Amino acid sequence: MTDRTATAVDTDRLPPVLPAVAAAAVAALPPRLHRRLDAAVERLAGVPVGPVDGGVSVDCGPESLVTLTPGATGAVTDPHQARCSCLLAPRCLHRTAVLLACPVADPAAHPDPAFTAAASPASDSAAAASGRTGRTRKSAGAAPTKAQRAAAGALWRAAAAVLAAGVPAAGAVPQAELLRAAHGARLAGLPRAESAALRTVRGLRAHRGRQNGHRLAELVEVLHDLLYVTGRLAAGDADPALVGVLRRAYQPDGTLEVYGVCREPVISATGYAGVVTHLVAADGRQLSFGDVKPGGPDRARDCARAVTEMGAVAVNHAVLARGGLRITGTTVSPDGRLGAGKGVRAIPLTGADWSTGPLARLFARPLAEVVTAQLATEDPEDPARAGTALFGGDLMVVGAVGDQVLARELAPATDPGGERAPVPDGPLIRLVPVDSHPMLAHVANLRRLASRPGLRVRVVGRLDPDRASTLRPLAVGPVPGAAATLRLPADWHGRADLGYDELQGGHLPPRDPAETTGPVLAVGADAVAESPLWRVRRLVELAVSGGRRAVAEAARGDGTGLAGPLRRAGFTTAAALTTALADESDRRGRDAFGRRTDPDPDRYAWAWLAATAHLAAAERELIRSSWTAPPLG
Repeated sequence: MTDRTATAVDTDRLPPVLPAVAAAAVAALPPRLHRRLDAAVERLAGVPVGPVDGGVSVDCGPESLVTLTPGATGAVTDPHQARCSCLLAPRCLHRTAVLLACPVADPAAHPDPAFTAAASPASDSAAAASGRTGRTRKSAGAAPTKAQRAAAGALWRAAAAVLAAGVPAAGAVPQAELLRAAHGARLAGLPRAESAALRTVRGLRAHRGRQNGHRLAELVEVLHDLLYVTGRLAAGDADPALVGVLRRAYQPDGTLEVYGVCREPVISATGYAGVVTHLVAADGRQLSFGDVKPGGPDRARDCARAVTEMGAVAVNHAVLARGGLRITGTTVSPDGRLGAGKGVRAIPLTGADWSTGPLARLFARPLAEVVTAQLATEDPEDPARAGTALFGGDLMVVGAVGDQVLARELAPATDPGGERAPVPDGPLIRLVPVDSHPMLAHVANLRRLASRPGLRVRVVGRLDPDRASTLRPLAVGPVPGAAATLRLPADWHGRADLGYDELQGGHLPPRDPAETTGPVLAVGADAVAESPLWRVRRLVELAVSGGRRAVAEAARGDGTGLAGPLRRAGFTTAAALTTALADESDRRGRDAFGRRTDPDPDRYAWAWLAATAHLAAAERELIRSSWTAPPLG
């Protein structure tokens, strides 16, 4: 029996479901019920859910109780783990709707027993080259097999159908087709295509559910990656980067020496909060150790000195961020997260200064060189890509505009006794808060820094990959050898975490009248925001949010006004690709009898992919050049 005191269904309380299980449920459902599936999933928002022995139950009405009993991994990995009490089970609408309302499980973290027992030859060959972080890569130069091309083709067709329909029409059935094709890609040994398909399904659900924190641009990016990868694989492209890597949750990594860089408070739009401490290993790898659990901003704030168990050791994040650990029995995830299993042992180490040891590598290269390398990373799951990897630099504050601190990069020292000057003709760098929540100290600390023009400060942060010459700082410290720099307490060990530590007036140098300037009235234009490429972005995003018909209607309304400004600004290729997308969206074929037929989704998908790929490359180049060219205006 269910617990009748249960609350309305919440996807966070439902166990994740493997893509193959959800897709099989939709495939088994009678076609006459497909059109009712979306409404059934939406109705679950007000349906009671409660705990039962070994799982949860969802009361879908009289004589219709759906019970989910996940396996040892916490996910539903077998169709028999989802049961319904109605007479039509298992081919019933209730069971299928509940499975589609559950989060999509990551097959790497919740392996399918059947897949584990009998992996395909393609995946076996890919797994033969296992690396120390659990990442495997197909041998270079090997063309995709027939099975891989077929799996990629199935994913391409499912993704092209979703693109043509648009988010409003990409309901349960199109999503199930993507999940089914993603499972086929997994069996064929195509981990990058599989991952892109699962992220597309999650993005579709988030956008249709209007989840806070979800951006349409993120769905455009992942759908572009899915079509790009599957289109090239289906055509027989032998690039091993298209196959991707097989990832496992955590892999043994022996003994590690890690040194703290900073703490970062986390407030997720999906209801999780906590703290992540960023680390650098002795070999230069960037790692992290976190304590992120269900909660809100209060939990993120209170985790400033959180203690988290790492095996048999209690790790204080405030101490670790300024110290170090020698860890044995280490496990590391592909994205650099340290495991905290029972076999892990850790011994405290003396922390390293930002200017010495492995931490000094964060500041070893000019900012333009680091940005160029990060923007060149194409794999969206690579930890070294823009917006993910940390890097550092020495800056001089010149003022502020709104919540942005304006600064310039300091040139290498030429006179051992003098202050370092900014790089001649260097870009104006914008420092923006990582999180503007009032419970965190990011905004207040940036305002404090902006109050001292001429202040020399060492910054660790991330590149903002969507804005010109913009950095999101996580921590700051004094510039070695500078006089007009931060004066931090000794127990801060030369760094301040901007999300937690509160900078005070005594931490800043005295005001220097020679360095004091008036308000910054002229700021260099944002090369991305000011370019006419926004017209292309509006069209490709409209294609995803509204479908093919919405693009055709928008193109008919704009007429020549769509491509004209692009050509006048010199973006001739963007103008041609945008025109081709608009023309293809309104194209309808005719059969042998002259009757109008359904448009070809493949040609439309290729036109959209070409426009989106060019837009991403053009924006990436504008952002890269903003870090090297002098500011305009």
